[in-house]
Amino acid sequence: MSFLMGPALLFCPADRPERYQKAAERSDAVIVDLEDAVAPADKQRARGAILAQLGSAGDVPELDPSRTIIRLNPAGTEEFEKDLHCLKHTPYRHVMLAKAESAAQLKELEGYSVVALCETAAGIVNAAAIAAEPNVVGLMWGAEDLLASLGGTSSRSDDGGYRAVALHARSTVLLAARAFGKEAIDSVYVNIPDLDGLGAEARDAVASGFGSKACIHPNQVAVVRDAYAPSESDVAAATELLRAAAAAGTGVFQYQGKMIDGPIIKHAEATLRRAGRP
Repeated sequence: MSFLMGPALLFCPADRPERYQKAAERSDAVIVDLEDAVAPADKQRARGAILAQLGSAGDVPELDPSRTIIRLNPAGTEEFEKDLHCLKHTPYRHVMLAKAESAAQLKELEGYSVVALCETAAGIVNAAAIAAEPNVVGLMWGAEDLLASLGGTSSRSDDGGYRAVALHARSTVLLAARAFGKEAIDSVYVNIPDLDGLGAEARDAVASGFGSKACIHPNQVAVVRDAYAPSESDVAAATELLRAAAAAGTGVFQYQGKMIDGPIIKHAEATLRRAGRP
């Protein structure tokens, strides 16, 4: 299994079906949220909204299943069981498991492509075991739920930067995902008006190795896409470097006065992938 969505994933509350299509049009993939975005009293209505948009035949959904992720309630809860019962009657097979904490929980989602959302202390500690599960296609981390599980009050310092424990969690999830060849998705940026801050964080996500970033507002999508899109000069430089590597035919060679080896070549290849170039 592989994750081919992104780079800008947009959350949409499941109980707001009038927003489904707008979210799909403005993002690379939609995360229809049955968990935190929906009040407990509205969860059944939210599941009904997912079913209602399938059409009379039940097999022509409003949302493209290849670009839709359903965020489920945590495993072991009654709401989780109800979510699964709902999904059995839909074509959606990409899910996000909220508060994923163990590999055993992923076995309950056999047949689904799962993005495991590691947002508790247990989830971060067990991130590698979770990433190793064959139906897991990606890992995402969540800052505020993590700090709440630790008894903390905020994931960020007064200057807006992440606290050390949040940075540790972010790195742990990234390393675990990439160690098992899975996608790594960066957490949301909750300060919606601060697009400059989002841009800086998204560019750091790109440089660090995250393949996607989640958004909570449509205005954030363009900023994330811009961060992930290499400039024409970056694409040209990467193309020339790879041509030089092919011509050199050796593991290490000199190019424009610099030593070029495997990692630098991989960086160039990643740039072309983000640009959609072969």
